[in-house]
Amino acid sequence: MANYGVAEAKNNFTHLLDRVEEGERVVITRHGKPVAEIRPIAPERPLPTEAERRAAFERLRKMRESLPPATQTSVELLREMYDDKPW
Repeated sequence: MANYGVAEAKNNFTHLLDRVEEGERVVITRHGKPVAEIRPIAPERPLPTEAERRAAFERLRKMRESLPPATQTSVELLREMYDDKPW
């Protein structure tokens, strides 16, 4: 990890980006104290495939089916919650 003062970082910004592209982290300091860090961006996660999406939906469906049926509607639940509030 390299440390650069603000003025030095400003004058060598392109060089610092080259170092970051190579995987290095660069710390920018002001009066000797770290104030910022430039680091490589984490690689983006690939989108799930069609098969992965189908499998995830199937897991959710099975989980939903394993839950007991609701005993009250959402409206009833909200009314009960609001009725219990000491406004």
